[in-house]
Amino acid sequence: MSERKIIDGEELEVSWEAIPGSQSLAVTCPCNEILYDGSRGPGKTDAQLMRFRSLVGMGYGEHLRGVIFDREYKGLDDIIAKSEKHFYNFGDGARFKRSKSDYCWVWPTGEVLYFRQIKREIDYQKVHGQELPYIGINELTKYPNRKIYDLLKSCNRSGFLPEVHTPKNKDGSYATPNGKPLPDLPLQMFCTTNPWGPGHSWVKEEFVDCGEPGQVIRRKTNVFNPRTKQREEIIRTKVRIFGTYKENIYLAPEYIASLENETDPERRKAWLLGDWNIRAGGMFNDIYKESVHIISDFSIPKGWYIDRAFDWGSSHPFSVGWYAVANGEAVTLNDGTKFAPRRGSLIRFAEWYGSTGSVNDGLRLSGPEIAAGIMEREMKMLKRKIINNIPNDGPADGQIFQVTQSDVATIGSKMAEEGIGWNPADKSAGSRINGWQLIRDMLTNAVKGEGPGLYFTSSCKYARKFIPDTPRDEENPDDVDTETEDHLQDELRYRVLDASRKLTKGPKTTHVK
Repeated sequence: MSERKIIDGEELEVSWEAIPGSQSLAVTCPCNEILYDGSRGPGKTDAQLMRFRSLVGMGYGEHLRGVIFDREYKGLDDIIAKSEKHFYNFGDGARFKRSKSDYCWVWPTGEVLYFRQIKREIDYQKVHGQELPYIGINELTKYPNRKIYDLLKSCNRSGFLPEVHTPKNKDGSYATPNGKPLPDLPLQMFCTTNPWGPGHSWVKEEFVDCGEPGQVIRRKTNVFNPRTKQREEIIRTKVRIFGTYKENIYLAPEYIASLENETDPERRKAWLLGDWNIRAGGMFNDIYKESVHIISDFSIPKGWYIDRAFDWGSSHPFSVGWYAVANGEAVTLNDGTKFAPRRGSLIRFAEWYGSTGSVNDGLRLSGPEIAAGIMEREMKMLKRKIINNIPNDGPADGQIFQVTQSDVATIGSKMAEEGIGWNPADKSAGSRINGWQLIRDMLTNAVKGEGPGLYFTSSCKYARKFIPDTPRDEENPDDVDTETEDHLQDELRYRVLDASRKLTKGPKTTHVK
């Protein structure tokens, strides 16, 4: 229900009022990209709805089109229920069209707010090419990677021209209170989230690590402006707004008690405190410890077996990892510390991740080009005394051995012609689940100092990036979410499953064509 209040000395009818603090900031913040994050309960969903509603009735009409996305339709239920609670109070003739083909609010003045599911990249095609000046994403960390977020940016546009499209009176004057054209229709990406979810890592990198809450991040780009017909420097702004349940007087204390009693300590920190310094529900985060599993670089002793593993990729990244198997002897690391892993422990001491740097985007190299790059890197390792002998042939993605045409050489055979050989990885039934468990077992062994452990040298930056935050599949928690960038993890899985490897001897790759 609306109520009348005195605001700036004038009595006005108020249908909704933002909670002072983060919610008020989130509704009024002028930035292009906004992440409203924090604990559960500060009123993030209300802010997402009301940010759009604040522009309704100003004169933008049919040019004001917005959409709020969720990964599942059921995730939209609460948002729609809250919109019905608030929007009808305005009494402006808005109505909600509930059929799945519509699923939107429409206003007599022409504005539309849609609610849509977007789960996979292919779902983006449903909105490709549309003009959506307002885009909301509910619980951004539900998305395992940033690909959909980046794709949706291409729809965040508007054809509204203030001088042309501002409503006019019959005499041609602008039908605005000041008689002037409306401001440009703001382009907005408004996302809500708490730190928990499979997308924790990339959302943290995109919004949290780049600045403090409330710090506006500005990105300048020199572009050709079609409206002025000249090149100009355009600035897009981004900000993170942090909210806490402590601001929301409408929350029942029983709800807070449920957050306090959350048994998972990491989820409790995320939901109750909005703490981003967590490991969010991943395959390995409960056992991975940087202080244990990351060691300084070192020269591999002659008595240690070394090989490499490979996961093929062209349009997607490929991954090459070099591994040493400890024989029980102690070594001195480059930082001067002694390292004495159990016999059979696996150390990933070098890597080559074939990525452009964009999400899940490969270098598009051919098999022979990758083989040449591997050989070049191994020659440098030998020259720098990182290794003392050429690595053995290790396991590789079976895709490189597949024959598509009888008269066309496989990727594996082409790489072998360049001097880099591989053995087919174990991809038998049950091998995926077994492989992930073997990785967990070896990580646990390293922590406990019992049995062969798994370690990574500090130069393996991609392993350090991907392994700790590898998300589980929501529908099969014993498996990894394959929608994430999992190529390095697959390559590591091939290696730990490679039971045919010997600790101290085996056939060598000769690097002879």
